[in-house]
Formats: sequence, C-alpha cells, structure tokens
Amino acid sequence: MAQELKRKLSAILSADVKGYSRLMGEDEEWTVRTLDTFKGVMKNIIPQHRGRVVDSTGDNLLAEFVSAVDAVPAGKKAIIAVGLKKWAYPQNKPTPLFEGETR
Repeated sequence: MAQELKRKLSAILSADVKGYSRLMGEDEEWTVRTLDTFKGVMKNIIPQHRGRVVDSTGDNLLAEFVSAVDAVPAGKKAIIAVGLKKWAYPQNKPTPLFEGETR
C-alpha cells in the first residue's frame, strides 16, 4: 500500500548581511549589537504577516511564510523599518545592510 504524499507550499525569505566579515573585522562588538537590533525588528514584523523565523544564526535570517502574498509585504516592511532604524546610528559607524530574497 502506497503512503500518501503530503505537500506543502511555502514562501521563503532569506536575509543576509552584505560585507559581514569585513564589518566584524572593523568592529565586532558594534556589528553584533547592531545586527541583534536589526534582527529584533525583523523578528517582530515576520509573525505579523503569517510568517515564522526558521533560523537566524550569524548574519542570516531565514523565515517561512504561508504564501508570497504574505512574504513580500513583510520583506518590504522589514527593509523600511531597518532602514529607518539605521538613521539613529552615528553616520561614521558602519552599519549592517541586509540583502534579501523571497522565493
């Protein structure tokens, strides 16, 4: 007797920090603290759009959404929120810049 195959469609959002190794080399404490703040912003936004954070080790954040209809607005909102948060930091300090992709 053949087992029933269960399928699940999801939308995946992957965000990664551009130049993470360079930023860590320049100022590790600042980079980690700033990255934690930005990840916190994103972790608050994702569940608001029927998503869940799957992994967030290092400079990566991986989230799963019920559909792309939810993932795209969450990604846009996260980019705007993190961008606005960057204005609060000193301009002479390098701040992490997330590069993301939704599939």
